[in-house]
Amino acid sequence: MKLLEDLKPDFDKGGKWEKYAAVYDAIDTTLYSPASVTSGPVHVRDSINHKRVMSILMLALLPCIMMAMWNSGYQINLTLAQMAGGAAQPGLSNHTSLVANLLKGAGLFLPVLLVSLITQAIWVTVFAAMRKKNIDAGFLVTATLIALLMPPTVPLWQVVLATSFGVVIGREIYGGIGMNFLNPALVAWGFMYLAYPSSLTGETAWTAVDGYSGATPLTMALNNGLPALSELGISWKAAFLGTIPGTMGETSALACLIGAAILLVSGIASWRIMASILVGVTAVSSLLCMFNPAALNPAWHLVLGGLAFGLVFLATDHSSAAMTGLGQWIYGFMIGALVVVVRVFNPMMPESAALVILFGNVCAPLIDRLIVNAHIKKRKLRHV
Repeated sequence: MKLLEDLKPDFDKGGKWEKYAAVYDAIDTTLYSPASVTSGPVHVRDSINHKRVMSILMLALLPCIMMAMWNSGYQINLTLAQMAGGAAQPGLSNHTSLVANLLKGAGLFLPVLLVSLITQAIWVTVFAAMRKKNIDAGFLVTATLIALLMPPTVPLWQVVLATSFGVVIGREIYGGIGMNFLNPALVAWGFMYLAYPSSLTGETAWTAVDGYSGATPLTMALNNGLPALSELGISWKAAFLGTIPGTMGETSALACLIGAAILLVSGIASWRIMASILVGVTAVSSLLCMFNPAALNPAWHLVLGGLAFGLVFLATDHSSAAMTGLGQWIYGFMIGALVVVVRVFNPMMPESAALVILFGNVCAPLIDRLIVNAHIKKRKLRHV
């Protein structure tokens, strides 16, 4: 702390390292809370600032991070055991230890996270220097979300491209954190989905074992029905816990549920958005089950694919979600309903949750605008 305070005058206006002020500010605000606070009477001041919000988000993401590392290693060891004729079955039991799975999975997850973090830090610093503004906290959360959205076999150079596209096109060109109407992590995922679909959705993407390929449980369930999962020994419990193939951070609905509890108790995320997505998924999937009893029921939809992760961490993003109360209900219900519709009626896009949430981001400003205009019109009529 003393060292940073001593160096600060050199980075202030007129100092010899003035042009590198953004870099100094990034280090300072990452390690410590900003010393400057609002003092004007028109400002509302409380204990929550942007850095604390990001810290709570990282705490909520921690279960998904741990599960990403454990399950990535577990899937490798499980697959190797099966290829060698071992008796391992999909579930919690395996021939390897918890630590062995974590270490093997960390070797896949941490490089992706580090590459995404460094790439984003470079772009954020470049744009902050161009604007001559401070660097906002929060790029660690975006980098973590991008890493969690990636499969374990993703090439690191593609992570660089995806992160660059997501940060620049999804956020920085609009003015930085808080000015964007798209979630940059979703924009990065969308870039990968369109530019390198085989890396993100191909059958070789889910387990980092050479010569092994296999579809995700969601794809198998949508194409061949739930009996296909039963034949592989994949139960609803395994899908809920997350001991199944998939992108690194999206497989465990339990980890997402723990994260949701942290965000709701702290008041960081909107309960309306989470609840309305659940209502949308339940209503549409239940309706489809009435016409086709073999269709996936709501319980299966919520534990397969990236729906749970998107519901908790992506759809509730402050910058890209609807802001009005009624708008959040409409926004969430639309996302939940469309995820089920796209999954069921477009077999080419089973992993559609991220794209649907991105579509919801685009619609959110219009939804809020229509609701605000309706309120204005109602108040005008009241005073006529």
